[in-house]
Amino acid sequence: MTSDFFQTILKTLPAHPGIYKYFDDQNELIYVGKAKNIRKRVSSYFTKTFTGYKTHELVKRIDHIEFTIVDSEQDAFLLENSLIKQFQPKFNINLKDDKTYPYLVIKNESFPRIFLTRNKINDGSEYLGPFTSVGKVRDLLNFIKEFIPLRTCKLNLTQGNIAKGKFKVCLEYHLGNCKGPCEGLQTKEDYEEGLQQIRQMIKGNLGPVIQRYKEDIKFYSEQLEFEKAAIIKGKLEGLENYQARSVVVSKSFSNLDVFSILREKDTAYVNYLMVQNGTIIQTHTVSLEPKLEETDEEILSLAIIDLREKFNSEATEIVIPFEIEFESEELLFTIPKAGDKKKLLDLSEKNVNYFKEEMKRKKMLRLEGKSEKEKNDVLVQLQKDLHLPSLPSHIECFDNSNFQGSYPVAAMVYFKNGLPDKNEYRKFNIKTVTGINDFASMKEVVSRRYKRLLQEEIPLPQLIIIDGGKGQLNAAVEGLEEIGMKGKTTVVGLAKNEEEIFFPGDKESIKLPWDSESLKLIRRVRDEVHRFGITFHRNQRSRGTFVNELETIKGIGKNTADTLLKKYKSVKKIKLLSQKEIEEAIGKSRAALVYKSLHEDTTGNN
Repeated sequence: MTSDFFQTILKTLPAHPGIYKYFDDQNELIYVGKAKNIRKRVSSYFTKTFTGYKTHELVKRIDHIEFTIVDSEQDAFLLENSLIKQFQPKFNINLKDDKTYPYLVIKNESFPRIFLTRNKINDGSEYLGPFTSVGKVRDLLNFIKEFIPLRTCKLNLTQGNIAKGKFKVCLEYHLGNCKGPCEGLQTKEDYEEGLQQIRQMIKGNLGPVIQRYKEDIKFYSEQLEFEKAAIIKGKLEGLENYQARSVVVSKSFSNLDVFSILREKDTAYVNYLMVQNGTIIQTHTVSLEPKLEETDEEILSLAIIDLREKFNSEATEIVIPFEIEFESEELLFTIPKAGDKKKLLDLSEKNVNYFKEEMKRKKMLRLEGKSEKEKNDVLVQLQKDLHLPSLPSHIECFDNSNFQGSYPVAAMVYFKNGLPDKNEYRKFNIKTVTGINDFASMKEVVSRRYKRLLQEEIPLPQLIIIDGGKGQLNAAVEGLEEIGMKGKTTVVGLAKNEEEIFFPGDKESIKLPWDSESLKLIRRVRDEVHRFGITFHRNQRSRGTFVNELETIKGIGKNTADTLLKKYKSVKKIKLLSQKEIEEAIGKSRAALVYKSLHEDTTGNN
């Protein structure tokens, strides 16, 4: 846009708050901005001297301008944020977040189930969250199951079906995990009270739940039902322990949002702490890439709007490190100098600094973005450090995964020229090994993998990494020798804790310098096989693909297996029990079957 043309349209621009949009000659939206005074703000682009190349490039590309007047600067903020997310103009800060966050959904149904989901759909259900950590959601679900009995079945519990006696209570009822609404043993009002307690817990407000338990203890004690009172007292103690584990800042606080920002070169990092009822219930850090000469104040303002919207914040007070241009009658902005709010701000800044360093560390482990020469130099160094006969341009790494001593699987990742090739990743369900035997499982999957490569005449990797110590490595080597792979490639074991590298037959390990490019690549490969293996294992569990190991015992059914796992948590722990201890849970005859099978399996593993 020429200066003369700008002077012509300047008078047509309103001196009101609103947003302005810049378009190029292809009618593509290239920038959205907000302003207290649209005319003054737009004119600054053509009269002010900018030092940044990108700003000059933006001005040069502007072909025409559109604007929208709004009632207030706050409305301008919100509209700007909405348009940036919708159109992603190339000169605006990127607010796009590719992550899908988990929610807890209270299903729109009679006697609603509650479970984890990443898909928020418009089905009338209630979605609590989002949460920044899947692990935290799973912990919360386990906690809910322990203290607030809700159904987990998918039965259609309409009043008509219940009245007709269509359903019978299941094992979950007998274990105390459900109150049996399917047989009319729990009213809708009582069930809804449990859901309301969950809503309060998620907001960090355990007070009403604790108070209800105290009232129940008093009631049952007065009725001389001391056993019921003792059970509720145990739950109350669990709730109080859970509350103690939470990050409680100050019970005098109600709801707060805390934001801090850290700027480094072309990247800005913003941390967000959500505080409800004096407890930090969410923490999240994002990285943003400023495209023009945006100030810290502008970046923080945009991030505040985006994060509050994303996490459905209803807090009316926002704690920030410095003043920002954000006029709102509904929100109070606080810049603390001392006290608990200052401690919260310091904590937010600590989180944002940690996030920045963690991003740096992850970047160091990756070869993405490096030149071909830099990538090759790393592989040459790895070849030299491990004394490999050829350049390790093709690396494969294996890892076993199981859950509490049950459900074994394995995973393999494939790196080509130092970079992951996810199309070549492989998953393995263990087929020939009974029970949990990491050595035998490793031997099986390595044999299966390379037997197939040999049959199909596919090139072998120059380096095979076995994630584990000498035992896992020896099992893998044994499998390779049985299929005629001896001497055809290099196999090493990577100890899990010390990052030591073992070669077959060697007594001493190799320890590479902790900051060497070789070890960074090996860490990257190991971290990737862990991630891939855990994801595969979790997906298998969630789909119910696994058969419980106990169910494979002749004469033991699913209900018996579930009873044992419910009581003792894992097969590994059951193996440590005496036969008499197992009898207490499932009776003498079935205990004998379980004990004999598990201990025969243990002998075989050794």
